[in-house]
Amino acid sequence: MQSQECVLGIDFGTDSCRVVLLEVSNGKEIASHVSSYPRWKKGLFCNPRENRFRQHPLDYIEAMEEAVKIVLQKAGKDSGNRVIGIGIDTTGSTPCAVDAQGKPLCLQAEFTENPNAMFILWKDHTATAEAFAITKHAKSWGGVDFTRFEGGVYSAEWFWAKILHVFQTDPRVRDQAVSFMEHCDWMPALLTGTESLNQVKRSRCAAGHKAMWHREWGGYPSVEFLSSLHPELARIQKTLGTETWTSDQVAGYLTDEWAKKLGIRKGVPVAVGAYDAHMGAAGAGVRPGVLVKVMGTSTCDMTVGPLPKGKEHPVEGICGQVDGSILPGYLGYEAGQSAFGDVYAWFKSVLQWPFKFVNPGREPKEDLLTLLEQEASEVPAGALGVLGIDWMNGRRTPYANQYLKGALTGLGLGTDAPTIYRALIEATAFGAKAIVERFQEEGVAIESIIGIGGVAKKSPLVMQILSDVLQAPIDVLSNDQTVAIGAALFGALVGKAYPSAEKAQEVFVPPVERTYEPRKDTSSSYRELYHKYSKLGRFIEEELTETE
Repeated sequence: MQSQECVLGIDFGTDSCRVVLLEVSNGKEIASHVSSYPRWKKGLFCNPRENRFRQHPLDYIEAMEEAVKIVLQKAGKDSGNRVIGIGIDTTGSTPCAVDAQGKPLCLQAEFTENPNAMFILWKDHTATAEAFAITKHAKSWGGVDFTRFEGGVYSAEWFWAKILHVFQTDPRVRDQAVSFMEHCDWMPALLTGTESLNQVKRSRCAAGHKAMWHREWGGYPSVEFLSSLHPELARIQKTLGTETWTSDQVAGYLTDEWAKKLGIRKGVPVAVGAYDAHMGAAGAGVRPGVLVKVMGTSTCDMTVGPLPKGKEHPVEGICGQVDGSILPGYLGYEAGQSAFGDVYAWFKSVLQWPFKFVNPGREPKEDLLTLLEQEASEVPAGALGVLGIDWMNGRRTPYANQYLKGALTGLGLGTDAPTIYRALIEATAFGAKAIVERFQEEGVAIESIIGIGGVAKKSPLVMQILSDVLQAPIDVLSNDQTVAIGAALFGALVGKAYPSAEKAQEVFVPPVERTYEPRKDTSSSYRELYHKYSKLGRFIEEELTETE
């Protein structure tokens, strides 16, 4: 291993593509860049009122090309020739209808403006009814409950529900789709010139957590189960194969065409893709007993545990447990909140609504969330009895339910914007506490917590309240590109720079920048508020939730 060798981590997030170039020998960041998705930025192909969020593959391609070229330009002459491996992560579950060569249908003239032929973003909840149907059917059809290792509840954010919704609403796409590919599978296939579906190395992470793949039943849900939901689902299942791969495996090698486009030498190994939160957890130093909270628009709460010596115990109510989905050789556990930073962004949008009419095109000079955070930091815990429920985008964990809605209660004429904002922060912290309790109730060890992502870096108030509610210290790492670092770590593994993910973590994991310690004077207030949060949540779920 030479000191000048480097690895590339490519992170496809919800809004943008982030690329980092790291030195192999010491994990030092050489250069990084973030490029936004141009069509997504304009709001194309999305309808928030219908919970429809779709992304065009050209957004991914254009943002990636721009970001990689800028990173290599920053890194200096010949940097592209020093890359020994590439790792890729994406959001998920974000699948797309593809043809026999694995090409997204929307790249065909017939489907160029059809959102159903594009990538269906993780946060798209148009398939909520289908998710409920899958869960109900899995419990009642008389065979294996294929949701058993997915937490026992299927989600609108996941693979089969999204496909089922497209099949029931768009016959043209249904008839032309040969298969569906996750974004994290398509990117490595694209860069390595994989043009046959049976050559695609499907991600263990994606298949296990979102598509009900498990070795216990030999792969994906059975043809009999899927065809009883919709006859065409069985056809799709037959294109997926039965095997999946972890991200320390090589998906393929960079083609001459893509090498020239990106400015990297051809033949560089590309790792099997995975979801952003899972690679982010690896990049943050996850290990047994460590919970990594990837905190952005939503949260993903990740940890790992030892592989079972006997029968695997399914943890109910989470987003799945999968052999090797985070670190090879460990069970990867995933949970999360469907909205976290999005809750704060929603409140900001509500407050700024009048500017559309009073002063069109102009927003306040100072960032509203910064002002709210300053004022809310002076508001006592649970001030004036205001209490929030954080299900603005449904609930991911515990027990996925996208029909659920958020709430605010205890409002009075003395309630002001900072008080409401603090109540929303407390609500998201209570949602995080419910996840930790679910893990602990099932015997999954949580001994320490690491926060990564935009919220962890940008909002001291959110992190302090989270530490207070959890009554646990939370470490925040120094680098805000931890997810892309995780992708680069797997690039180093396929580049054979390190023998294991654990050895690579010793070099690549950024140091702790700050630790938030729980304040003891808030513990009794938050215990009482959390009890009320749980009680209000049960009332909303039992009495106010419409499922049709």
